[in-house]
Amino acid sequence: MAVQCSQYIPAVVLLVLAIVGILLVVLPTEEMKQPPQNMYGIVLDAGSSHTSVYIYKWPADKQNDTGIVTQHDECHVKGGGISSYAGIRGGAAKSLEACLEQAVKVIPKSRHHQTPLCLGATAGMRLLNIVNGTESQRILKEVENKLKSYPFQFKEAVILSGQAEGAYGWVTVNYLLENFVKFGFVGQWLNPGRETIGALDLGGASTQITFETSEKVENESNVMELKLYGQIYRLYTQSFLCYGQDQFLRKLLAHLIKTQGVKPQVFHPCYPQQFNVSVRLGQDVFDSVCTKDYRPAQFDPHMTVTVVGTGDYRSCLDSVMQMFSFGSCPYSKCSFDGVFQPSLRGSFMAFSAFYFTHSYITRLTSKTITSPDEMAEAVQLICNMTMDEMVEKAKQPERYMKNVCAVSNFVQVLLIQGYHFDEVSLRSISFQKKAGGASVGWALGYMLSLSNLVPAESLGLMKALPSGPWAGILFLFVALLVIGLGYLLMIYRNTRTKEDMV
Repeated sequence: MAVQCSQYIPAVVLLVLAIVGILLVVLPTEEMKQPPQNMYGIVLDAGSSHTSVYIYKWPADKQNDTGIVTQHDECHVKGGGISSYAGIRGGAAKSLEACLEQAVKVIPKSRHHQTPLCLGATAGMRLLNIVNGTESQRILKEVENKLKSYPFQFKEAVILSGQAEGAYGWVTVNYLLENFVKFGFVGQWLNPGRETIGALDLGGASTQITFETSEKVENESNVMELKLYGQIYRLYTQSFLCYGQDQFLRKLLAHLIKTQGVKPQVFHPCYPQQFNVSVRLGQDVFDSVCTKDYRPAQFDPHMTVTVVGTGDYRSCLDSVMQMFSFGSCPYSKCSFDGVFQPSLRGSFMAFSAFYFTHSYITRLTSKTITSPDEMAEAVQLICNMTMDEMVEKAKQPERYMKNVCAVSNFVQVLLIQGYHFDEVSLRSISFQKKAGGASVGWALGYMLSLSNLVPAESLGLMKALPSGPWAGILFLFVALLVIGLGYLLMIYRNTRTKEDMV
């Protein structure tokens, strides 16, 4: 029996060698380009009312020195913006911990040390820097130390200029709409040759307008040039501090108190009829650099004032108009407050508070806003609604509804009288919260620009035989497989023949 088994060993060995050889040959071993691993980046958008943490990723080989960036994850920090922790040591840094821990978990550990980490503070910190520069720098240093304690590649914690915020928002919008680069049907990233569109951003303390222009920009501070995907873009960008939603509402209330006098009851034409709320003159109204021009010579900051709504559209609109200055212009043309603005060009995307305001207008009135007259009609309908009607239609609590009339009028004046959108150009505005699965804001644009500074990695290579030798070796191993099978069959037949003779 042992002798018979030993006869099979050469055939089995031959079969195993043939099978292993075939598998090795058919596995790809040519010098082939392998998809690179992802790189990651983290941007903290430290706004005036809250901080959002965005985690992005892009292929490590990049495209024309700029990463093809997508949003990987996001986290919203609980509590107010970092500027709200003025005077509270450790508070700003502590507030970021939960989201930073989330980043540690969702980014592969092998990429931690290569992941750029940066924080950009916007209008809230700009205002604090004006009022108390020492405190704003203390908060930034505190936050920087916290970010450096994590295993990422810390880049910076800075207060962004308004122009930079506007420009990065413009980059985000055009990137998400694939106006810079698009994945073509041939499997490569291509420049689609499209026109860029403008960006309209409305935050808590500032608002920005940015668009590409070929006109002469009469104020050099409004010009910014960016290089993305091998091309240079020349932008007009302007940021209006104190014209963000929250600070505008403060200014409006301060204007009403100044006009009517400091007394226990103040009437607010933009609040719904019979709605009232109590505010403190210091904390809720005058403790802001944006309301300093309306501040009474003498007042008790702890005094509580009852604000009573009258729901008067015309009076509300008139009050809002007084927040702007449309008079003197030191240039050939201006938007408002003596700020130069070239002629509007192309389409625009409006996001952040613009999106939410537009959403409330359409939800409450069921109207499509395509012209200045339609916008005025819709806003008038809102200002004539009671609080109960607004809450019922929008399915939102009173704290969100009380300011819809005021903010709607503000957006109407800002877009039409301020930026000069008309019957034609107003139709070109698309109000969006997200695009391509990513949040619209300045953070993604900042990450794209930062990815220019992150070194690209070489493509991975695999070795392989040329097709001629590969086919020859494969034929050899197949032949060995056939010989091995034939040898086994021969042994089997010989064994059966001997058994039959016995």
